[in-house]
Amino acid sequence: MKDFWSQRFAAQEYAYGEQPNVFFRQQLDLLPVGKLLLPAEGEGRNAVYAACKGWEVWAYDFSEAAREKAMSLAQKCGELHFRYDLCTHQEASYPEEYFDVVALIFAHTPERKLLHERAVHWLRPGGMLLLEGFSKKQLHYTSGGPKQEALLFDRAMLKSDFQSLSTFEIEEAVVVLDEGPYHQGQAAVIRVVGRK
Repeated sequence: MKDFWSQRFAAQEYAYGEQPNVFFRQQLDLLPVGKLLLPAEGEGRNAVYAACKGWEVWAYDFSEAAREKAMSLAQKCGELHFRYDLCTHQEASYPEEYFDVVALIFAHTPERKLLHERAVHWLRPGGMLLLEGFSKKQLHYTSGGPKQEALLFDRAMLKSDFQSLSTFEIEEAVVVLDEGPYHQGQAAVIRVVGRK
């Protein structure tokens, strides 16, 4: 899997575009500025947007090519600074109950349960969890995402993963993605907004 992502992110163009994910942008704009963690951040589009808005941004991914493109995008947007670590979900090490927001944007991984458990662990009490990913219904669409059903989300799975949150809203929708060459067209997504 690491080779797949390294190859995808090594291309000159940004695989998922340079603009932030729409759901992420809309949700972040409703919140007071604070500390944000972005696991599986890829090429930095969401990190750059948040840093532009004054957030203290921490991000990680295991792809060196993705990190280089994120840093390049940050420079293009005006010498922005944020922390971007090279690590896996297992290796990621952040302070417990530290972040005001943890955002999981298309963070599909075989280590789903570990990542979701750690995301809640990293959130401060009262902090917000944001998630957008492909639902299992995405297998009927060609707009991107994993082709293995086990890597996709459904309501029951996410409710179980985040049952410790004090509030939990979940929504399924069919949207039109326009995020670089690999997220294009109608897509079945599932979204979570939760508070610890």
